Amino acid sequence: MDGFKNLIDLTIELGPFTCIAGENGTGKSNVFDAIQFLSLLADKSMMDAAQEVRGVRGERLGDPRDLFWNGYAPGSHKVRFAAEMIVPAEVEDDFGRQAKPTTTFLRYELELGYQPAHGIEKIGRLTLLGESLRHIKQGDARNHMRFPHSASKFRNEVVRGRRSGAAYISTTRDPSGEPIINIHQDGGSRGQPKPAAASRAPATLVSTVTSSDDQTILAARREMQSWRRLALEPSALRSADRYVGPRTMGSDGLHLPATLFRIAHRISPSDPERVYARTAGRLADLAGLGVSSLEVVEDDVRELLTVQLRETSGLMLPARSLSEGTLRFLALCVLLEDPDVRGLTCMEEPENGIHPANLEVMVELVRDLAVDPFEAPGEDNQFRQVLINTHSPGIVQLVRSEDLLFADTSAFRTKAGQVGRGLRLRPLVDTWRAQDSDGEYVTKADILPYLTTPPGAQLKLDWGAA
Repeated sequence: MDGFKNLIDLTIELGPFTCIAGENGTGKSNVFDAIQFLSLLADKSMMDAAQEVRGVRGERLGDPRDLFWNGYAPGSHKVRFAAEMIVPAEVEDDFGRQAKPTTTFLRYELELGYQPAHGIEKIGRLTLLGESLRHIKQGDARNHMRFPHSASKFRNEVVRGRRSGAAYISTTRDPSGEPIINIHQDGGSRGQPKPAAASRAPATLVSTVTSSDDQTILAARREMQSWRRLALEPSALRSADRYVGPRTMGSDGLHLPATLFRIAHRISPSDPERVYARTAGRLADLAGLGVSSLEVVEDDVRELLTVQLRETSGLMLPARSLSEGTLRFLALCVLLEDPDVRGLTCMEEPENGIHPANLEVMVELVRDLAVDPFEAPGEDNQFRQVLINTHSPGIVQLVRSEDLLFADTSAFRTKAGQVGRGLRLRPLVDTWRAQDSDGEYVTKADILPYLTTPPGAQLKLDWGAA
């Protein structure tokens, strides 16, 4: 990412599970914004995507210049993204037809610019400057997947296919210098590319591919569409669902009952109680919550689905009576069970609403959402990736060292001589990310605030006080 908010020439290597830790205001959330923006661009126009980044329940907010570093300063503005991804081995197009990509390990690159408002326009617009999608060779996969994993059980299972010749999408220039985006045939380099002028394009080319004719581009689009940013809201988590409503949980937690109902009847049609019992067992890990059972209640009169929990005391509690922390934990338990949830999930401060005594089980749950790279992906090892951020010392102490990145800011100078501060992400020394980091790592001495009790903290209670 380069030029997006305070992300300046920033490269992040993500493993199956990654925790970014840092103080408020460093720009940790900008990483999530960038991922969300790329996901939105796979589904919406550039302007719609720009206005929804870090929006509130779909509200259209903001000026596209907000996406650029120093975007309101005079002069031209550009932002560049590159994402390496492992796409599904089979996807479905918008017409219900199955499609298999030629290769599954891909690199997508995108460059956007800003065109100021003119005439009667009151707001400028984003412009498409370049777009490409190419394959990463199987022989090079190890150099691009540096996190510890099993080559036979994991890498060779998820990196499939071969291709020679042209990229799937490339950018060239016409005689006037304007960018031309080209789609190349999926089967190889033969045939003429399908060109499209980029200057007035309202959306990325990837977002326009809806059929199985360009199956690898479609697989990349489906992968980016699957990236989600969880922002669980208690009001949404407490809501009941209509029988005819959606049965996929939203990023805010809406449709939790219908989602659990679907999962239970899909995984175990003859005995959905098995899934409810497994979910209740995981929820029971929370200290202070005596969970006996959990179920989705079907109200045929009002045609509603609601989640109901039975305590060990026998008391029945509907979802609307549960605490915010319990509801968030329950939502993650449901995601863990959902075979339709794949791709990348981003979560900000998963510890919110969780009692300190339950931080360990929360970290375990979040970690279990991610794929185990030492086993083959499958029903019991869903192909998922998880990225969280935090400023909690408790979370940092519980996360494995190899999964940590520490956020701060560092000064940089632009080609025009401007000085600013950009986000810096550094791994812990002696972990896999630190091997080629050119000294850009932290030691335990650098992160003492996360490992020690703060000065002035009360270490014992004074029971003798009046």
